[in-house]
Amino acid sequence: METKNVKAYGTEAADAPLKQMNIERREATAKDIEIEILYCGVCHSDLHTARNDWGGTIYPAVPGHEIVGKITKVGSEVTKLKVGDLAAVGCMVDSCRECDSCKHDLEQYCLNGMVGTYNGPDKHLGGHTFGGYSKKVVVDEHFVLKVPSNLDLAAVAPLLCAGITTWSPLRHWKAGKGSKVAVIGLGGLGHMAIKLAKGLGAEVTLFSRTPDKKKDALELGADEVIISTDNNQMNSVKGKFDLIIDTVPYVHDVNPYVSTLNIDGTLVLVGYLGGLEPILNTVPMILGRKSVAGSVIGGIAETQELLDFCGKHNIVSEIEIIKMQDINQAYERMLKSDVHYRFVIDMASL
Repeated sequence: METKNVKAYGTEAADAPLKQMNIERREATAKDIEIEILYCGVCHSDLHTARNDWGGTIYPAVPGHEIVGKITKVGSEVTKLKVGDLAAVGCMVDSCRECDSCKHDLEQYCLNGMVGTYNGPDKHLGGHTFGGYSKKVVVDEHFVLKVPSNLDLAAVAPLLCAGITTWSPLRHWKAGKGSKVAVIGLGGLGHMAIKLAKGLGAEVTLFSRTPDKKKDALELGADEVIISTDNNQMNSVKGKFDLIIDTVPYVHDVNPYVSTLNIDGTLVLVGYLGGLEPILNTVPMILGRKSVAGSVIGGIAETQELLDFCGKHNIVSEIEIIKMQDINQAYERMLKSDVHYRFVIDMASL
C-alpha cells in the first residue's frame, strides 16, 4: 500500500515530552477520505495514553481524537462527502461492522473491538494508529462526520469526545423536557453535559465541591448549583434526579449522589475507569430501583446526531486555543484543572 510522510507531534516513551516527529499515513483507498487537520482538541485520554497511565500504550504515540478539518482527497467510491467539505473524526476510525453492536449503530461497543483513532490496530499498514496531533489523517468514510457550517470550527473539536461522551447517556436515558438532570464536576465533560442537557430542555443542576464554580455553571445554563460538601444542600435534593452524569475522572465516593436519584433514576459514570471506593452501598439502589451505570462515547450515527443538534442550537465547547508546541505545558495545566474548559490545538502551528 502506498504511504506518505506526515508531520506530527508525539512521544517516544511514557516519561518523554511530546515533540515533532514524522509518521506514515496511507494514501486514500477507494473508501477513504483524506483530511487536512485544522484543529484538534486535547482530551485527558491523550495525556493518559501519552504517559501510559492505563498501560498498553504503543510507542511512538501520537494522541488526538477530537479532529476537525477540510477534506483534501476522496477515494473513488466515496459518496458521503467531497473535496473542500468540512469534516470531523472522533475517537474511532474503524470497527468490524458485522457484529450485533455495529449493526445497531453502536460501533463504540463493537464486540470484536473498535479501532481507536490512536493506539489502535492499524488494519491497513500494520502497527498502530496515529491520532490528530498531525497535519493530515486518512479515515474510512463511514467514520468521517459532517460539520455544520455555522459553528466555530475550533470550538467544534471537543464535541467529538467531550460532547458525545455526555450526549450519548443523555439520549440513552431519554433526557428532555420534564427531566431533572444533574452533573457532577465542571470540566471539559461537565460543561458540555450542562449545555447539552439544557439544550434538550431538561432542568439542570451542577454538583460541585466548592462554590467557586457557581457563576460559571449558571452562565453555561445550569438552573441550580448544589455544594456536595454541604449536608443541608444535599438533603434538599434527595430523591430528585432522573439522571446524574458523573464526569469526575478519579476515585470518588458516589454514594451521596445515589441518594439524590428519583425512583428509577440512574447515575452514569463517564469520567472514571476503575474500582469505586468506598464500596457502593446497594441499599438505596434496591429500595428505590436506582441504578449506577457506565457509558462511553457514541456510535457514528449518534455522533452525527449530536453535531446536527449543536448546529441547530448553536452549541459548542468553551475553549482555549494553543499552539502545537505548547502541548506539554497544556498537559501540566490540565492536571491542575487550569483550563476553561477545553484546550484546542491550532494545527497551523505545526
